Amino acid sequence: MKTQSGQDILWTAADVAAAANGRHPTARTPGHWFATGVSIDSRTVQPGDLFVALKGPNFDGHAFVADALAKGAAGAIVSHLPEGVAPGAPVLLVEDTTTALEDLGRVSRLNTQARIVAVTGSVGKTGTKEALKLCLEAQGKTFATQGNLNNHWGVPLSLSRLPADAAYGIFELGMNHAGEIGPLSRMVKPDVAIITTVEAVHLEHFASVEGIADAKAEIFEGMSPNGTAILNRDNPHYARLVAAARTQGLTRIWSFGAADGADARLVDCSLHATSSAVTAVIKGERIQYCLSLPGRHHVLNSLGVLLGVHAAGGDVVTAARQLSHLQPIKGRGLRKRVALSKGSFSVIDESYNASPVSVAAAATVLGKTDPGAGGRRIAVLGDMLELGADGPILHAGLAEPFKKAGTDLVFCCGPNMKSLFDRLPAAMRGRWAEDSRALAPHVANAVRAGDVLMVKGSAGSKMSLVVDALAALDVTSGAEKPAVAAAGAGK
Repeated sequence: MKTQSGQDILWTAADVAAAANGRHPTARTPGHWFATGVSIDSRTVQPGDLFVALKGPNFDGHAFVADALAKGAAGAIVSHLPEGVAPGAPVLLVEDTTTALEDLGRVSRLNTQARIVAVTGSVGKTGTKEALKLCLEAQGKTFATQGNLNNHWGVPLSLSRLPADAAYGIFELGMNHAGEIGPLSRMVKPDVAIITTVEAVHLEHFASVEGIADAKAEIFEGMSPNGTAILNRDNPHYARLVAAARTQGLTRIWSFGAADGADARLVDCSLHATSSAVTAVIKGERIQYCLSLPGRHHVLNSLGVLLGVHAAGGDVVTAARQLSHLQPIKGRGLRKRVALSKGSFSVIDESYNASPVSVAAAATVLGKTDPGAGGRRIAVLGDMLELGADGPILHAGLAEPFKKAGTDLVFCCGPNMKSLFDRLPAAMRGRWAEDSRALAPHVANAVRAGDVLMVKGSAGSKMSLVVDALAALDVTSGAEKPAVAAAGAGK
């Protein structure tokens, strides 16, 4: 169903009441409203949204129900009638709002005929999800997780937003502890599951990387025997993941990578500053395509994307053409050019997250990027978090990738990054500081025209503060200018 303006009607009041076992506080019927969206954040609620008042460790959404309704929310799910909300307001009472959100997600999954693809992995989840969305939306109505809503709240929220007439649904599943992906997979029930890679991420919560592989393999728990598992054949934990998939009854297990025997095999790639030219064989078909993102890691993930498209029933050649239009994501490779009074410099914003493997990959991309006249390659790095006792060693080990990439200066912040800073040659040491707020002005003072800076760190390191400080140096009053030409144009 759609509204007169063409928006999808996701939920009617009666549907919400039936799915979540809800009732109106005073009336016998739930009402006659309908919702075109679902929200758990009153700050971003849109007119027509269903607002679900979740109670978390630091907040209670019931305190914001009146605000959500005032902003135009069509209705709200509550466990009690909050202050400031009239008894006749369009609210539904339930025993527990978190359970109600999960129920909405499960019912939405039952009602869809879409082919469902779930993505997890130590790195590359969000980028792979966005690439799948781009490739599949050219072939049918496609829904995908917004941002990185991949946890115990984000997954049922995303499911509850899935239009009934979607042809494809793409869901990102995340974790930092064992036992978290399994329940999400049983809710999503993927037809296709992609594990991008298994790396030393969240080691603080695991005894070994093998334990991380086992946690990622929980994605198979919600799949039927007819599903398809897609795995990175180049990863050292490939055999372990294959065994886990077979244990769950899966027989269709496909692989991607450069290794012989991969179902999506890399034949050749030419890596450039802002793009990559790729030749691959996908299920026996040789194809060539341009990927408008730099880095071998993106190339390998694109193979998994095309294999996922094939498994979901899409056309691989059409999908490969779409990859030339893929855009970097904020905090994950987005490039900005900052104008100075004389000249400009470029920023590669990788500030959203970091792990040893992703920082090493970012170093390679920096090395492929040529500075302007008189400019330098500069890395600005914040702590990689949740690495446990191995944190200092893993940080110090990043010195070699940056030296190999021809990095001129490295600025660091955080206690673990001090280990990297001390390992660097004296000529490469820019500045070390306790945190990103203290480091930002030093980086801003050091930058000059022609420089290219790559900023990266775990989300908790707040390296976006450095990106913001650099952007504030722009002498123009207009919108920020893109640092590169049209997607795929760089060579």
